[in-house]
Amino acid sequence: MISFDDFYKTLQKTPELETWEPRLRQRIETVCEKKDGNLTRWLETFNDLPDIRASQCDFNKATVSIGKAEEISPAQSEELRRQLKTLCPWRKGPFSLFDIFIDTEWRSDWKWERVLPHLSPLKGRVILDVGTGSGYHCWRMYGEGANLVIGIDPWWLFVVQFYTLKHFVGPAPVFNLPIGIQDLPSSMQAFDTVFSMGVLYHRKAPLEHLQQLHQCLKKGGEVVLETLIIDGGEGQVLVPDDRYAKMKNVWFLPSIPELTRWLKRCGFVDIRVVDVDQTRLEEQRSTEWMTTESLVDFLDPQDQNLTIEGHPAPKRAVFIAKRP
Repeated sequence: MISFDDFYKTLQKTPELETWEPRLRQRIETVCEKKDGNLTRWLETFNDLPDIRASQCDFNKATVSIGKAEEISPAQSEELRRQLKTLCPWRKGPFSLFDIFIDTEWRSDWKWERVLPHLSPLKGRVILDVGTGSGYHCWRMYGEGANLVIGIDPWWLFVVQFYTLKHFVGPAPVFNLPIGIQDLPSSMQAFDTVFSMGVLYHRKAPLEHLQQLHQCLKKGGEVVLETLIIDGGEGQVLVPDDRYAKMKNVWFLPSIPELTRWLKRCGFVDIRVVDVDQTRLEEQRSTEWMTTESLVDFLDPQDQNLTIEGHPAPKRAVFIAKRP
């Protein structure tokens, strides 16, 4: 079973978070009591991992690299590759584990390179990453010198993927918790930087999500918000009737001026739009590590500027704002 003991100990030593340790422990333990067949299977893979630690890691390159090929035998490499495949689909990455290349669905490094130049320096910061998935961006944040990085994602598969990789990294102040932002204590005011990338459009109550992000930040803290948007002026929002790019869980796609208004309404200041980018087929695609449909299947085959339903194709904007 995955242990969160190191996380609790880290909280107890972190002034911004030590008072929240009992409540977070209680919530995580409650979540961990819920079992399902898939989680049992994924944990079997995790529990069978070889007891090996990588001699070196590189968190500052496009492919997060853990260990070298020569640190394990060919037989161990083959078995490890098989184990990693049981944790498919791998969506956020890429990773290299003892030179086993995990070619994830998303080239998450592209998003990171669009975001990184506009951030306040992460060195020494306490960071929250909402909807972190397998934790790719958490490792990149740690590579930039963050003191503590906490990812949250309620999908157990992604949590197991993260701890599978961390098993080989060894002790590091980087964690992934199987909870959502709604499970965090309200008004934490504990984080220097909060990331929410690829989450807002999945929320039925987007302003509530923005308020939750605001409440997680210290005064003067920075939010990094990346989400789907549409072209248009203030007041314009796309609300799909049923699906958007074959996804049922897409609720609101605002224009940039409208989302700026939402952020102001929720108390953010110094709001900047630092990047706007239409998602390319090379950035999100099927691979041997994610073999089901991907972006090319979600677009109109006659016009890739439209989704299969006729909506504008996915375009993402990055907003950076502060809590006063």
